[in-house]
Amino acid sequence: MSEQRSGENAATAVAGGRPPMVRVEDVHQSYGTGAAAVHALRGVSFEIPHGELVALKGRSGSGKTTLLNLVGGLDTPDRGRITIDGTDLAGLGETGLLELRRDRIGFVFQGFGLP
Repeated sequence: MSEQRSGENAATAVAGGRPPMVRVEDVHQSYGTGAAAVHALRGVSFEIPHGELVALKGRSGSGKTTLLNLVGGLDTPDRGRITIDGTDLAGLGETGLLELRRDRIGFVFQGFGLP
């Protein structure tokens, strides 16, 4: 177990100086426009270091699927930044996102294979 040094965040200390595996910074996502807009995510920020197992839970309609679609590069946030192992998803074109999903991210869809 590593000790956190002064001025260094826990994710960097544990990961040995590597960027976090997932970094979400001030992410916002809405659906629709004007008064009918639904704000699925408002200012979500977190980091997940390499090797961590994370569970995402919340009530129906709380933005879980929206967040996972954004982190997986399936959707683009209205505002904010998402990086996977130091790679900013906004800097990737469709081919780069396809390669990221193919090589680094796995999806198990909720209804897959269920009777």
